[in-house]
Amino acid sequence: MPRTKVLIIDDEKLVRWSLQQKLTREGYEVESAPTGEEGLNLIREDGYDLVLLDLRLPGMDGVEVLQEIRKLEKEIGVVMLTADTGLAKAVECVRLGAHNYLTKPFEFDQVKVALEKAREDTKLRREVTRLRRQQRRQFSLENLVGQSPALRALREMLGKIAESDATSVLIEGENGTGKELAAQAIHYGSARANQPFMAINCSAIPENLIESELFGHERGAFTDAKTTKKGLFELADGGTVLLDEIGDMQPILQAKLLRVLESRQFYRIGGTQPITVDVRVIAATNKNLEDAVNHGEFRQDLYYRLKVIAVRMPELRSLAEDIPILARHYLRQFAEEYGKPVKQLAEDAAKVLAAYAWPGNVRELRNVIERLVILEQAPVIGAEQLPADLRRPGKPASRSLIELPATGVALVDVERELVRQAMERAGENQSHAAALLGLERDALRRRLIKYGYLTSHAPEVSVARC
Repeated sequence: MPRTKVLIIDDEKLVRWSLQQKLTREGYEVESAPTGEEGLNLIREDGYDLVLLDLRLPGMDGVEVLQEIRKLEKEIGVVMLTADTGLAKAVECVRLGAHNYLTKPFEFDQVKVALEKAREDTKLRREVTRLRRQQRRQFSLENLVGQSPALRALREMLGKIAESDATSVLIEGENGTGKELAAQAIHYGSARANQPFMAINCSAIPENLIESELFGHERGAFTDAKTTKKGLFELADGGTVLLDEIGDMQPILQAKLLRVLESRQFYRIGGTQPITVDVRVIAATNKNLEDAVNHGEFRQDLYYRLKVIAVRMPELRSLAEDIPILARHYLRQFAEEYGKPVKQLAEDAAKVLAAYAWPGNVRELRNVIERLVILEQAPVIGAEQLPADLRRPGKPASRSLIELPATGVALVDVERELVRQAMERAGENQSHAAALLGLERDALRRRLIKYGYLTSHAPEVSVARC
């Protein structure tokens, strides 16, 4: 394991010699310089983890050297040394990025403790920087793979949004088209990249919890509020909030979200003081929000506030020329992830993939390729290695949702079963179940009465869950 490298910059020879001897015995790798200029040259030539920097130096003083160090290496740990007991200089040095401030004469144990704290902080800073760089690569626009005009136009548009000051964006598209990836590309390609990216699925959290998740609560605001809690908007201050499945957000929260978008302020549950935040809100949905507005299920004012900048993610079936390119991209990605040789994609397999309709879009393609990388031993993926439902002979480029049994089936039984499944999956929510079946809510309600799930006098329930 490499030793921690320390640079001592001090014009007193005895101080430099004494610290170098003691720190070397403690296991540090130590060098020294008598002036700021020489110290900066050493930093430019070789990397250091920590710097012990005297405030009073000939030529450049310690404050000037500290400023130059921060330009060269933001994460390096700096501990200031000085005979000045005034607080003004200490405060200025800490403001400029020094980790600690020791007053001469000092005990060596004080130096050890200060360096250890600075080392831990430096290690953490460097890890954060590494992770941020990794995230920028992982979620960059280049990961929207494809060369078709539609993909190039999409990347260009997302890049412009990322560079803009737009604080609300609407991303629409079918399930699996990469809406969250687009949101991440916007965030990590923007000036907000070093700030938090917080995502929440509006359909996955119970109604009684989501307001607290978004806006937080004060201690004692309700029975289980034992402590004060910050919500996503507060935690994401300076960054981005992704509200996935925004079409499922309940009306009362839609009104509160609109106020946040308009005023950049909100109240925690039980709070009396407004909290101001600077966040970019990206809303994503697989629903037709315009239809939801027309049916009174989504606020018109919120819809138009979000739609100032709107992005439509293309379905994979409309990007046939990009499918083989994307498949080869995933072959490389999963080979690296699982430590396997990169498999080649044969032309006959590429044609099968391009002809398939991909109802699950990019997510489905990704899953298919991952399974092939894990299970297939052959170095080349041919058409015969692809799943059977992708390569059925004579099958059109669209996938049957239901297979007709050889003995036949009554159509009314199929409809009854689909209605039952839709209601079960929607948690008995009629609006959601109707959307799953591509029906108007009234049309679904008639079928519920027809098949005995409701009586004709039952009250209509249309509250969207969030």
